[in-house]
Amino acid sequence: MEKIHFQITPIQKEANGEKMKVTIQIPTSEGWIDNVYIHFIKGKSIYLPFQRKENGYAIFENTFYLETKAIYSYYFSYKKEGIYCEVKDIDNTPYKLSVNFSVPDWAKGKIMYHIFVDRFARGEKKKEILPHRHLHNSIEEEPVLGPDKEGLWNTDYYGGDLRGIIQKLDYIKSLGVSILYLSPIVKSQSNHRYDTGDYLEIDPYVGCKEDLKELCRKAHQRGMKVILDAVFNHTGNDSLYYNEYGSYPSLGAYQSTESPYSSFYKKEGNNFQYWWGNKNLPVCNGEDPKWKEFITGKDGVIDQWFRLGIDGLRLDVADDLRDDFIEEIRKAVKRNKKDGFILGEVWENPMKMNRGYLESGKGLDSVMNYTMMDALIRYYRYADVEKLKRVMEEIVRDLPEESIQSFMNFTSTHDISRIIQIFGYQGFNPNTKWAWDVNNENHEYLKKQILSKEEYEKARELVKSYLFTLCFLPGNISIFYGDEAGIQGLGNLLNRKPYPWMKEDEDLIQFVKEIGRIRKQESFLEKAKTRIRYINPDYFCFERIGKEKKAFITINRTNKNGYIWVPPEYEESGIVYSHNNSKPNYLTPYGGVALIKK
Repeated sequence: MEKIHFQITPIQKEANGEKMKVTIQIPTSEGWIDNVYIHFIKGKSIYLPFQRKENGYAIFENTFYLETKAIYSYYFSYKKEGIYCEVKDIDNTPYKLSVNFSVPDWAKGKIMYHIFVDRFARGEKKKEILPHRHLHNSIEEEPVLGPDKEGLWNTDYYGGDLRGIIQKLDYIKSLGVSILYLSPIVKSQSNHRYDTGDYLEIDPYVGCKEDLKELCRKAHQRGMKVILDAVFNHTGNDSLYYNEYGSYPSLGAYQSTESPYSSFYKKEGNNFQYWWGNKNLPVCNGEDPKWKEFITGKDGVIDQWFRLGIDGLRLDVADDLRDDFIEEIRKAVKRNKKDGFILGEVWENPMKMNRGYLESGKGLDSVMNYTMMDALIRYYRYADVEKLKRVMEEIVRDLPEESIQSFMNFTSTHDISRIIQIFGYQGFNPNTKWAWDVNNENHEYLKKQILSKEEYEKARELVKSYLFTLCFLPGNISIFYGDEAGIQGLGNLLNRKPYPWMKEDEDLIQFVKEIGRIRKQESFLEKAKTRIRYINPDYFCFERIGKEKKAFITINRTNKNGYIWVPPEYEESGIVYSHNNSKPNYLTPYGGVALIKK
């Protein structure tokens, strides 16, 4: 049978949508065709009247208007000699369409390097000891895992700064990185800096605005973009705006309702609200026009950050922000850079949360891919086939293509255990909500859970297999600083150890570099569609389908050798990428193979 062709073409862009023209060509050899429709899932159906016959095809078309949206799911139907027929995408799934929504190409299918700034590299050796801060003498010292003498947490610093990152740019680039993602760098009261003190000042231990300008400039020279962590859901209580301790000369919201910042914060009656009950994190009022103007307005926080050269934002706890506030953030980002990127911290499937911050096309570009990373880790650890299958199917079916292409597929993050210990530590429980949740949160116990040589070597093999899988899945591969060097750490304090300079796992570093080389060489993976072929307790097999190339990938999650099925069209592939000396139809323990076909 001859192929059915269709095309949806924007013919007039408007402020909140586009006028579209849809054309479908059905071979006349099919017989008498009528009742042709395009059906939008959760939307309208549009009749496509017959227009003409041309080159053996019957052509049907119509024009219609669609509002801005990140994803419209649709399919066609028609009657052939009175028999109802449907036209759908791969594996009988609906096609996808985005209107007035696109993600910058530089944020699709790349390697990202996630830096917890205080713990990466110290360029400025002399640092003034400020109140409520303890500066470690050496990276050999263990992080402090509890409160200081005054009851404050996270007051120990290693002094990692922007100048240190600048000095390490060539190393970062050697990993194949093209996106730098920095944890918060503005003035704050804690070493993690998710408790903002002043949005418009760089933290003195991080550097200054000129340092950020230089970092952005030198990163750009090396073909890298820079994303900053943006914490707009809450501030610190020791901040210019709340000022609980009177650390700042101006009047804060905590001190008086006469404060110019009084409306910045949420209240229940006369009581301030705190994020997850943490008294040091008062929640900001996303409905307050003054607050929104301060962050997103002309010459606001976002404008001032972008003037320093950054390229995008990662929105902390994005699912706690109001949709309309995120839309204003998007306007501010795109006002500064048309190709600015907005990544949201969203832990659940964003399309199941009844929120518009991704689907609307007016908010986030993409999200941190917690659900798929959890499913993939569970598959490796517990052979959880059903969860991986369900999550992959949901992603392919429900999310915008461009958002999938710009996922943050991480090794670890600052909120979870290190990947080497996720695969090596035997104390995890498959029944916890997330695969990396530790049952025992006693810091002294967790500190002692260092992998033996044998446990580490086995875990490293699993990490490599996991990375090989991420290499061919859609989205950006995000390396949490030091995961490539073998940093260990359970929980979200021990995972923030300083980078082990001069004590790195060179074998693991070289493997990450190889993953970077594959991603660069096979650039079609940045935009290729994903098709799941099969998932069983031993093997995970999927396909990536681009316009000019396609790939068939199979991963072995077991420590056994095994033969695998290869589709006939891939039996004579042009390029073969092999992990652990696997062959096109034979996988070694924890091995993998990717067959590339033009």
